[in-house]
Amino acid sequence: MKNNKIANLNEFIAKIDAMKKQDKMDLSSDQDLTIAIMNLVGIEEHFFFSGAKTGKTAYYDLINEVREMRKELLKKIIKEYEGEVWCISKHLLAASYRLMEVGTKQLSAGKKEEAYSFFNKAYELYSLFWGLNMKLIATDHIKKIDDQAINKQDQSKQSLISKLGAIVKKAIDCCIE
Repeated sequence: MKNNKIANLNEFIAKIDAMKKQDKMDLSSDQDLTIAIMNLVGIEEHFFFSGAKTGKTAYYDLINEVREMRKELLKKIIKEYEGEVWCISKHLLAASYRLMEVGTKQLSAGKKEEAYSFFNKAYELYSLFWGLNMKLIATDHIKKIDDQAINKQDQSKQSLISKLGAIVKKAIDCCIE
């Protein structure tokens, strides 16, 4: 594997399994942590809207405390990043969280197909988060390849987000203790 890049899905899964055995990586805990981070972003939003709706600035003051906690926790998952990856990651998680919320509301309103569409979009963004932070999306030596390819070896015609979703499903098994 040249430059520690993952050439195919089987190599990736083998690498994840090896890391789990060496206790270097606990994707189940990291997945739980991302959900907590999503909820912290949601709390920041609620403090903002509560402050705006009530006119009480104390809500705004609480945003910073929650933000600092969110940043601290995000550092546990995103250890290395370049450019805008930190902000992109935060927004991917925030958008995923919001789409899950909208999907849940649609589901409770009996609009199952709309709900499923929102859930799928939420998972696609969540998969993109993991693809970016597990370095499945190579950013070094970037050159134009097929818009749907993960890397230059990828010949599949599946969408990029579908491929990342399949990888995340295989790599993250929240039921493993």
